[in-house]
Amino acid sequence: MADDSNSFSKGAIGSYAAVGDSFTEGVGDPGPGDTFIGWADRLAVLLSDQQAEHTFRYANLAVRGRLLDQIVEEQVPRAQELGPDLVTFCAGGNDILRPGSDPDNVAERYEAAVAELTASVGTVLLCTGFDTRGMPVLRHLRGKIATYTAHVRAIADRHDCPVLDLWSLRSVQDRRAWSEDRLHLSPDGHTRVALRAAQVLGLRVPADPDQAWPEEGQRSPAEVRRDNIHWAREHLVPWIGRRLRGESSGDHVEPKRPDLLPL
Repeated sequence: MADDSNSFSKGAIGSYAAVGDSFTEGVGDPGPGDTFIGWADRLAVLLSDQQAEHTFRYANLAVRGRLLDQIVEEQVPRAQELGPDLVTFCAGGNDILRPGSDPDNVAERYEAAVAELTASVGTVLLCTGFDTRGMPVLRHLRGKIATYTAHVRAIADRHDCPVLDLWSLRSVQDRRAWSEDRLHLSPDGHTRVALRAAQVLGLRVPADPDQAWPEEGQRSPAEVRRDNIHWAREHLVPWIGRRLRGESSGDHVEPKRPDLLPL
């Protein structure tokens, strides 16, 4: 059975490759220039702390907007070629968001990729979907996301993969865990996911990823309405427009860290 805790020595992870879409690229967590940091980069730092200085190697192959088949075609072979001790494989979310998509079909293709990865790299950590019950627009897709999440856990069981269970991470239900676009995590949200991933891999972490957020003042209905209007104009409408035009935010974007390099 898959478990949220590790069944291997954390000291054995000397290299790590992250595979996925905007979630793993780190969108919502700005870095220097036009780059992003994100939970995978933060996890890599926590893993590197377990190794001698400058011996841990890390690649991030994720590109925003990528669908599952694109990830399987572009990133999975590269991860196999690199042959790291650990791969995090978070994919299929963009497929599930598409109208008419079938989570059963997406999961079938996802499992084929998991089988390929587990046959050629050390450990493959899988990611479930988030519980979107409190999120505008995405809450209407909660049933599809829950179905896909159940598939991911079953696939993890069959292939003996550890699971980063984002559905049960309560702290990311808070709006402060999400960036202004409400589609990607904020820096704090990415940090909490990184801490949870480290726990799954058996690391001792400096903070509890599910610790309570600081108290904040109650927002008035007028403030909530103003924020919603701003979000719809600045983020929702452009997002819908890109999908209608068949465009992706990841068009012409290359992986930010395509090789296993020392941290």
